[in-house]
Amino acid sequence: MERSPLPLQGIRVLDFTWLLAGPYATRILADFGAEVIKVQSGKTAKGAESNATPYFNAWNRNKLSITLDMSHPEGRELVLKLVRISDVVIENFTPRVMANWGLNYEALKQVRPDLIMAGLSGMGQTGPWKDFAALGHTITALTGLTYLTSPAEDSPAGIGYAYADPLAGLVAVLAVLGALEHRRRTGQGQYLDISEYEAISSLLGPALLSCAVNHPPAAPPDRTSEGIPAAPYACYRCRGKERWCAIAVFSEDEWHALCRIMDNPSWTKEERFSDLLQRQQHAEDLNELIGQWTINYPPEELMDMLQKAGVPAGVVNNAADLAGDPQLVSRGFFIQLPHPVLGNTTSDGTPIRLSRTPARFRRAGPLLGQDNRYVYQDLLGLDEDEFRQYVEKGIIA
Repeated sequence: MERSPLPLQGIRVLDFTWLLAGPYATRILADFGAEVIKVQSGKTAKGAESNATPYFNAWNRNKLSITLDMSHPEGRELVLKLVRISDVVIENFTPRVMANWGLNYEALKQVRPDLIMAGLSGMGQTGPWKDFAALGHTITALTGLTYLTSPAEDSPAGIGYAYADPLAGLVAVLAVLGALEHRRRTGQGQYLDISEYEAISSLLGPALLSCAVNHPPAAPPDRTSEGIPAAPYACYRCRGKERWCAIAVFSEDEWHALCRIMDNPSWTKEERFSDLLQRQQHAEDLNELIGQWTINYPPEELMDMLQKAGVPAGVVNNAADLAGDPQLVSRGFFIQLPHPVLGNTTSDGTPIRLSRTPARFRRAGPLLGQDNRYVYQDLLGLDEDEFRQYVEKGIIA
């Protein structure tokens, strides 16, 4: 049966993104049919931007790769030719970079008046901090998210992941889709200024409101059993290397069910564990005693046993657990794509499920310059001599 066209089929995206936020945005667009041309250079395709690494492959599937040395004036002329045949340009440099190349929105819309251009940056395109370079962790720290998600006020560990990057990527996709719809209705392109700092700040409404109304600064929530009506309430070590299971007991019925599963050891009848308040006050001793029991079981067995008895429990999954998770596997969340260097690669699919036009995973991340001939010759119309001259001059490199 012939498959339906993908929703973004026919949309061409010129991709100047790197690391995570920008590549995640363009990956989503590519998954749903956009032709994404990633502009790279042999000078900078190193480290996290090296095409043959699992990290690069994870964020750049379904894309094309061309090489172009932007320090050459002729290289910038090639960019303008590409812009003429593109619908969207996306970049996530600091604001000065595209302008220094003479490729800001004002210049690009001269060659493509209905162009949509998205600039993802740490702080946005204006303001006193606009030229600050920023990565996901620094953004989460500046917005207060690191503090608010820490286990305690004096331990600003945060969520342990560069959350601002994928969030900004999602915001960028939403903005691009809105701009495409606006262009469809009006024929007008526009510039999209996306600040990671503001993307995260937009999620902190309750904390900001608390400060405005209550005046004392918002603080990390109390995640100890004293601050939550549950005890025991912790992650407990299980059998195996770094294996854990979370257990949360809120009611007396759950407590008695836990005691039965543990074969009612004598310590469970002590006064210090006789009710929720007592268990909270003696949480440290309680956790140590329960840990002496949980260490004898694999976390999966322990979770199954507790859940069947009505006790809230869950395995603390690691990456290997997720890769074999029956729910994710049954929904086809993980995908495998052959890669000429990495072999058969496995990565996350997409949580965005469209019933009529689902995402398609057509190819793994490209090798450096893999699509030079298709883009420069088939799309731009360079003949063989012109193409070879650009290569010999180090412009296509």
